[in-house]
Amino acid sequence: MQLDPGVLYIDDGDVRTSAGNSAAADLALHIVRGDHGAEIANRVARQMVAPPHRRGGQAQYVEAPLGNHAGTGDQLATTLDWAMQRLSQPLPVKVLAARAALSPRHFTRQFRQATGTTPHQWLLNQRLALAQRLLETTSLPIDQVAASAGFGTPAALRLQFKQALDTSPAAYRQTFRAPPAN
Repeated sequence: MQLDPGVLYIDDGDVRTSAGNSAAADLALHIVRGDHGAEIANRVARQMVAPPHRRGGQAQYVEAPLGNHAGTGDQLATTLDWAMQRLSQPLPVKVLAARAALSPRHFTRQFRQATGTTPHQWLLNQRLALAQRLLETTSLPIDQVAASAGFGTPAALRLQFKQALDTSPAAYRQTFRAPPAN
């Protein structure tokens, strides 16, 4: 094993190590993801109020929830990072597959193997997480939150919030909005 200061943790088979306290939580989520799948790891992360997966070093906090993608190369991870920066845009499987230089069928198969879910469900989860962050940290009107998170309309955002979180965007904001700094 070699020291790599550019990562939060290393999983080298029987030896696992992390860069610090927060990275230890990242490593724990990685272990849960490997043992129980991406869906369970994402649920645990939400309970921890933490991103399911952070890429990069200690100063970089980019949420990109992934499943166990060992052996898939960087194509999928790079495509998901790219998609995370474009959640407000339509991202059909055809576009994602082309970005990964794969056929849609092969992309979907690799995606499910790596993340434990479908591209559609992954995008929905990422868009919901973005909408939650925007509601928690900004004063953007609900229609702008809906557009920024890729839902298009406030009605679509409300429907997805109701189905996934059993609440409305406005109620979520009221409950989770951080109080202004004094």
